[in-house]
Amino acid sequence: MAQKTEEDDKVRLDKWLWAARFYKTRALAKAAIESGKVHCRGERCKPGKEPRVGDELQIRVGFDERTVVVQALSVVRRGAPEAQALYSETDASIAKREQAAAQRKAGALGMSTDGKPSKKQRRDLFKFRDGNAPE
Repeated sequence: MAQKTEEDDKVRLDKWLWAARFYKTRALAKAAIESGKVHCRGERCKPGKEPRVGDELQIRVGFDERTVVVQALSVVRRGAPEAQALYSETDASIAKREQAAAQRKAGALGMSTDGKPSKKQRRDLFKFRDGNAPE
């Protein structure tokens, strides 16, 4: 039976992001924080920052940007269901992420990405690339 220690009250931000499964390794979490992809309460932070319950974090991973509220602290990486209990994502963040995913899925220039382009689509691409607008 695990006892709650003072260590659980103090946890580094990079370790919490790793335990919450936003990044696969602590090194990736640390690099993301240092490059400005993680903001705590609207400001850039350092990997050694100690998040508190109720803090709002903006986290960018790949194309996705999430706004989450810290619900619990943990220094141990466990299964995904337990990791999801460490935070809750805001409704606005979920809507924004779904909208961005739909836009990415729609594709650029309104062209379908199913297989290789047809002869007409290739001509249009060449015209567009060379500066002549397609007709």
